[in-house]
Amino acid sequence: MRRIVRNFLESREYEESVDVFIKELQKELIKSDVNVRLVMDLTKRIKEKALSEKPPPGLTRREWFLSIVSEELVNLFGGAEKPQVKPPKKPWVILMVGLQGSGKTTTAGKLAYFYKLEGFKVGLVAADTFRPGAFEQLKTLGDMAGVPVYGEPGSQDAVSIAVKGVEFFKERGFDIIIIDTAGRHHREEDLLLEMEDIARNVRPDEVILVLDASIGQQAFEVASKFHKKTPIGSIIVTKLDGTAKGGGALSAIAATGARIKFIGVGEKIDELEVFDPKRFVARLMGLGDLEGLLEKVRKAKVELTEKDVQDILEGRVNMRIVYKQLVSLRRMGPLRKILEMIPGIQLKMPAEIDSKVLEDKMDKWVAAINSMTYEELDNPEIIDRSRIKRISYGAGVDVEDVKMLLKQYEAVKSLSKQLKRQKNLLAKMGFDAKKLGDLAKS
Repeated sequence: MRRIVRNFLESREYEESVDVFIKELQKELIKSDVNVRLVMDLTKRIKEKALSEKPPPGLTRREWFLSIVSEELVNLFGGAEKPQVKPPKKPWVILMVGLQGSGKTTTAGKLAYFYKLEGFKVGLVAADTFRPGAFEQLKTLGDMAGVPVYGEPGSQDAVSIAVKGVEFFKERGFDIIIIDTAGRHHREEDLLLEMEDIARNVRPDEVILVLDASIGQQAFEVASKFHKKTPIGSIIVTKLDGTAKGGGALSAIAATGARIKFIGVGEKIDELEVFDPKRFVARLMGLGDLEGLLEKVRKAKVELTEKDVQDILEGRVNMRIVYKQLVSLRRMGPLRKILEMIPGIQLKMPAEIDSKVLEDKMDKWVAAINSMTYEELDNPEIIDRSRIKRISYGAGVDVEDVKMLLKQYEAVKSLSKQLKRQKNLLAKMGFDAKKLGDLAKS
């Protein structure tokens, strides 16, 4: 989709460009596992709107067309506003359902952690009696999240466990009760009936369907089957930190009428985010996710001080500053995920580049810096062959890793000198130096 956005309206008439774009958009959406019928309905609406309406004053036809595409895609996800995740009443009982392997139990733990951080008193109920070790896994997640878990190890009566678990937490004044159930295969009628039985006896306030981002074209059928047994209130899409595009989620929305509430963006207990339709569509269309990137920068708690920023702008760089940059970048999460947020970067970044190799290299650089003396940190130019050997030995890395780190340092120093020249030029033009400092710090 990034390619067709980039190529839109290049040396063509508007109507012809719309036709070409629509055909390419259909291919991309189907490739991203969006249901074929849904794709045809969507692109038909886009085409009709693009050809029948005129752009408002101040917008080019290209900008107008891309805004139509964006608006239609956002509407499919329930509109531009983020979903309401705060429970409307207490206690609020959530029933988690999903296929085997969708990450449902892990997501139950993440959801409990999310709501605990929001100030709610949360309890988990382990009603998965089908999978060996399910109780132990949920108990471990509960301990990580700091929330209690109700379960009856050894019991095979999932309905009874769910009912008793809900009563247990209600009697103790808990605000949110999350029930983890056995992962289903949509063709296993017995498990689907058990899920229906739990819902009928517990009467949950919300049923959440957990979907793996890589589910593909099955999403419509799977969501429909679950929805018939226990009407789905909302959806959580997991494993969006991988290569899956998550297009199947659109099909699940169409099948259930439910909204995506959260997305799983990693394996850690805190890697669950409230779904943002505009941000997701911007990333899908190749417009980048600068808002998400800035949020990650804030979360990373970048440790560059005002003096560090001033030194960078004045062309004064040492290994301490390089260290802070590396640590901050590693805190922000998987490298490829960070790069995907920058507009256009994927057009320049070959798919075969292994971001894990880059991350491992950065970890080795951090170890090498930790092995340096104070004198070497402040003046890396003194690091000769014998010092490189000592640093590599002390850090447990190869000599080549230390040499590459020194090359990285030279690159940062070169960039710092460029910034100094630009700063001086901008200052002559009357540019606010403080804004430039803020930009360098972020």
